[in-house]
Amino acid sequence: MKKTKDLFDEFSAVSSKQWKQKIQYDLNGADYNDTLIWKTNEGILVKPFYNVDDSENYPLISQTKSTNWQICQTIYVADTLKSNKKALDILERGAEAIRFIIPNKDISVKDLIKNLKTHKVSIFFDLQFISERFVDSILKLAPKSKISIDIIGHLVKTGNWYDNLNNDFKNFESCTTKASSISVNIDLYQNAGANMVQQLAYALAHANEYLNRLDLNTTSIEEIIFNVSVGTNYFFEIAKLRALRTLWNLLASEYEINATCIIIACPTKRNKTLYDYNTNMLRTTTECMSAILGGADVVCNLPYDAIYHKDNEFGERIARNQLLVLKHESYFDKVNNQADGSYYIESLTNQLAEKALNLFKNIESSGGFLTQLKEGTIQRKIKDSAHNEQSQFDSGQEVLLGSNKFPNENDTMKNELELYPFVKTNTRKTLIEPIIEKRLAEQLEQSRLKNEN
Repeated sequence: MKKTKDLFDEFSAVSSKQWKQKIQYDLNGADYNDTLIWKTNEGILVKPFYNVDDSENYPLISQTKSTNWQICQTIYVADTLKSNKKALDILERGAEAIRFIIPNKDISVKDLIKNLKTHKVSIFFDLQFISERFVDSILKLAPKSKISIDIIGHLVKTGNWYDNLNNDFKNFESCTTKASSISVNIDLYQNAGANMVQQLAYALAHANEYLNRLDLNTTSIEEIIFNVSVGTNYFFEIAKLRALRTLWNLLASEYEINATCIIIACPTKRNKTLYDYNTNMLRTTTECMSAILGGADVVCNLPYDAIYHKDNEFGERIARNQLLVLKHESYFDKVNNQADGSYYIESLTNQLAEKALNLFKNIESSGGFLTQLKEGTIQRKIKDSAHNEQSQFDSGQEVLLGSNKFPNENDTMKNELELYPFVKTNTRKTLIEPIIEKRLAEQLEQSRLKNEN
């Protein structure tokens, strides 16, 4: 029996040099670099094509499993009984995980998870305070649940510790010992305008502060939870999540810990718009796709009207259905590691990881993340990045359809606002300058609202 001949054996390989020569010929004298290579805000040069000879070695097989990603919905717990009822309802409608945001210690965990099958359903508790007793109550009633407490994230967002540095870390270590996990919220950096290299480096430096200060001889870290925002730069966002895992594994190996990396991804708010708000659904769809292909474990979609409407059944149902379509009709849960072997994505992953690692080392050599926060260096760098991106939006280089490109001049929103969709200023004394989220279209939208009839 003859061996089947490989389909491509009769074709000779084409090198990058040959491809480039052909492209230069077709450009009819135009400069290859000026015409086809563009530079990103991260300082990465993007080429028109990528080839196997761009890498010295074949890329390793990634360890993520896209077949396991879960559809999650976030519930802010203002009313315990209503939140419990809502959780039961959305689980019946297709959600596979629930993320409870707990604002205070007065919430009854028992009432909140009543009738929830905690042994089957993934439940995440995001605590906006530190309490060992509250952590105990969660683990007693729902031992398989995941608990997030991020004291540095609270400092970054509010400008203050819950109490003070020493007490916060003491209480944090007690909670971490119970939960065996740490949580790092890096979504704020993206929503405030940090570029991807900054997001990754700050995530690593943020996590390193915890590992540096915890007594790893007595505190077992079995999991780390990264809460990440995903934007619409499709392939870059895929690469960003892949790079995040690579960087975490590198950091964890330095501390000789074997902690599972859990990534909870949600679409960014930074590019969401008040006017022509239905385009937000298109944005969140591609952002959720990037999250899945990038290896997110849990995906929480953002309702199209989240920036100006209070929580409502319609917006949340649409957001949940987007994920249901991706999983059950687009089959985004049928193949593991879909991005593996893409020369473009592999190149982006490596470049983002290398640049982020260099920035991380620079932060550590300058005293560490908390020191640079206190000095205002991190805030200034994010502001510089945000200002650059804002200038690109204002000039039309960064396009948001329906806002700075093809706006519907007859579109009115003044009577639709249930929430204030712009940055709020609240003068108060803070230990450090807080990092503030801001959307790109805010100034333009404020001008349009003033001019509405």
